[in-house]
Amino acid sequence: MCMCIMYARTLPHNAPRPLINPPTYIEHKNKRFLIVDAPSNNNLPLYLQEFERWNVTDVVRCCEATYSKEPLTEKGIEVHDWVFGDGEAPPSHIVDVWLLLMNERFGASKEGSPSTACIATHCVAGLGRAPVLVAIALIEDGMPALDAVAYIRERRRGAINNKQLKTSYL
Repeated sequence: MCMCIMYARTLPHNAPRPLINPPTYIEHKNKRFLIVDAPSNNNLPLYLQEFERWNVTDVVRCCEATYSKEPLTEKGIEVHDWVFGDGEAPPSHIVDVWLLLMNERFGASKEGSPSTACIATHCVAGLGRAPVLVAIALIEDGMPALDAVAYIRERRRGAINNKQLKTSYL
């Protein structure tokens, strides 16, 4: 008699489906970022679970909106629409507001302890625009540019294309 274990290809109807591309957590000097691909209204509840897990305070959308921001704002998550071209470096005004947000969220709290905030950022696939913003934050925090790119690529394969590498602040 065969004692084979059968695995179901589908999850039970009430089990949450995992995200196809899991979020990438990047931390450096008490600054925390979560790089994700673009949520949709259908899978937004899964992203909200991840955002709560990582204490996300802000979501930066680098691409056109693919979901309603109301479920995030209801949870106290601020949504920033800073759209720029796919495969492009961010324009200077986006870099300026990105760095301002980073300084606001990661400055010391009133008690003097570091912030526990996490900033999530996404583009369509989470491989170009979103990782570039995180790389800029790491560079501004003192990490050499090529080290910042390597650090992100070790954690998110395929991140930051060659054009972005050559034409951006990296």
